[in-house]
Amino acid sequence: MTSIDVRPAAAAEIPTCAKIWRESINDYTSRLNQPPIPDDLGRIIRLHQHLFATDPERFVVAVGPERIVGFAAAVMRERLWFLSMCFIRPAEQGHGLGRRLVEAILPPPNVGAILATATDSAQPISNAMYSRYGIVPRLPLLSVAGYVTHPETLPDLPPGMVAVPFETIAAGPPDGAGHRELSAAVGALDRELLGVEHPQDHRFLRLEGRHGFLYRDAIGVSQGYGYAWETGRVGPVAVRHEALMGPALGHLLRAVPARGAQAVWVPGDAASAVGTLLRAGLRFEDFPILLGWDRPFADFGRYLPISPGLL
Repeated sequence: MTSIDVRPAAAAEIPTCAKIWRESINDYTSRLNQPPIPDDLGRIIRLHQHLFATDPERFVVAVGPERIVGFAAAVMRERLWFLSMCFIRPAEQGHGLGRRLVEAILPPPNVGAILATATDSAQPISNAMYSRYGIVPRLPLLSVAGYVTHPETLPDLPPGMVAVPFETIAAGPPDGAGHRELSAAVGALDRELLGVEHPQDHRFLRLEGRHGFLYRDAIGVSQGYGYAWETGRVGPVAVRHEALMGPALGHLLRAVPARGAQAVWVPGDAASAVGTLLRAGLRFEDFPILLGWDRPFADFGRYLPISPGLL
């Protein structure tokens, strides 16, 4: 194997990292008779740009004599370290480069960080590598996608519960009372259900055009939130009480008309979410992703994440 250096990434290298992401995934999924990832990498490039913008010191590349051959990126959200990406060109795999990339961005052991990631269940070598650091697969993350062919099965919000668009609450200047109110409500839900607040990721979602809704009960107390997008993507969703998960999904699937199929990432603990979506006509898609961690930190029965790359 030729000499390879691991160093911090540069912003101009992000499109190359997106191409490595696609090349690496297509290499192993093609052997499983799965369709290739399309050439349009705009979505993943924007995600990489967000990771780089919030955590530049945790975005590294592996560089050979002529080109970048791999990269890894993680985010630190308070005490939670989440490995978002680790991909290597197929020709360079199997030589310990993945361990070098991960170890370059792991937090120091004395900070007491929780370590977590999401990996493909069809990648046992990667899952074993992360388990070396205590990030053991614990829970499936299911891709549920398709069309709502039975809208009559979607539950309504409970009596007295209202869905308030984020734009309505946060009308006015960015430093105004509405923005502070929304940030406090969403932050409190995240801390209760995810274990940490992550306002920078909520800003990213809104910049991406996802429509957010806060679910308030009859006396005005925030009981959850959720996002939906015209592309069909739904999530993240957070609810204080599991009984609200189905109604929140029902609202989100109706509230934002999708240009095509709709899709939700659902942890295996969120049984009510799975049932709601399957009864409505959506189906399981692809192999499950595996959520792994070294210590419990979230209630995934009441929290549906953004994606496998960003909780």
